[in-house]
Amino acid sequence: MQLTIDPTLDPVAMAKVFRRLGRLHIPGFFAGDGADQVTRALAGPDVPWIKTWRTTGPSLDGDLAAFEGMTAENRAAFDAEMKTAAATGFCFQFDAWRVGEELDVGIRRGGDLAAIEAVHDFVNSRAFLGFVEALTGDGAGTYADTMASRYRSGDFLSAHDDHMTGKNRLFAYVLNFTPVWRPDWGGVLSFLDEDGHVAEGYTPSFNALNIFAIPSAHAVSYVAPYAGAHRHAVTGWVRY
Repeated sequence: MQLTIDPTLDPVAMAKVFRRLGRLHIPGFFAGDGADQVTRALAGPDVPWIKTWRTTGPSLDGDLAAFEGMTAENRAAFDAEMKTAAATGFCFQFDAWRVGEELDVGIRRGGDLAAIEAVHDFVNSRAFLGFVEALTGDGAGTYADTMASRYRSGDFLSAHDDHMTGKNRLFAYVLNFTPVWRPDWGGVLSFLDEDGHVAEGYTPSFNALNIFAIPSAHAVSYVAPYAGAHRHAVTGWVRY
């Protein structure tokens, strides 16, 4: 499978907006049925999801079945710790599959997951990196990592700016594969201004690229208990 950018999209024409705001939402990003194939794969039963989270300590990954099988007492304690930590610090919880990390060590699952693995190949192609260069004016990017993400009820990512010394992050990207979503369900990629207001928010959508410069203060809002779908995306950073 090969993913291709819609040829009608002109990154040079979009560059003025990106360079003014440091971010951009680009709908209709992929041509053909590539986005449909990735969407079906992300919603399928074979994705090796783990639970990833952070409360008061370092970021942690854990077995999803074990996480969901916690006793009521242990889950209440976890939720209480998360609530307290998130009130003042950087915290998160959501489901993940670290696609790029597997592919980098030669693990390629194929089959029904091939469409998701193709996203990693795509974001490391000259087509994508060249698009990013034309859009941003920065041609230093040589590699993009990839992580599939799934946000369900109660999942969120609190405010942060993605900068980490030594990680060489230039731009963050989010490829959205969520066919149906309402903004009141949460899961909105929100950009924060210096006064603490939400300057702009990108609702989960289908076949859209969100891209923004690092550092940029942002968050993913809490997914409501009444959300009628899961928020699926493939995300990562363009690095040098």
